[in-house]
Amino acid sequence: VQMEESGGGSFQTGGSLRLSCSVAGLSFREYAMGWFRQAPGKGREAIGCIDYRSRSTTAAYAASVKGRVAISRDSAEWTVSLRIDSLRPEDTGIYYCAAARGGYCSESPTEYPFWGQGTQVTVSS
Repeated sequence: VQMEESGGGSFQTGGSLRLSCSVAGLSFREYAMGWFRQAPGKGREAIGCIDYRSRSTTAAYAASVKGRVAISRDSAEWTVSLRIDSLRPEDTGIYYCAAARGGYCSESPTEYPFWGQGTQVTVSS
């Protein structure tokens, strides 16, 4: 299984980011896809998830991103995307995409056996 995030980099407060995750080596349509992030010195936090049937965000977990986050998936291209608007410095971290068996979303990282390597996002004021 190969999963690779792209689109990370440096962003300004108040701007938007869009990350993509390309997936290969699994039955994409059968997996829920989650996004997580890890800020410096903190644990891995679930941002949100899209289940196997959906085309838009199934669940937004992190309180800090609710109302600012959108997740979508393209089953033809085997990609999943994350958009966060109104960026804040506290959105800084390494962002990961992950795939969960069974097709349904979970907030727990342990439900996701497959992960990308992560992409760095830095938001400055």
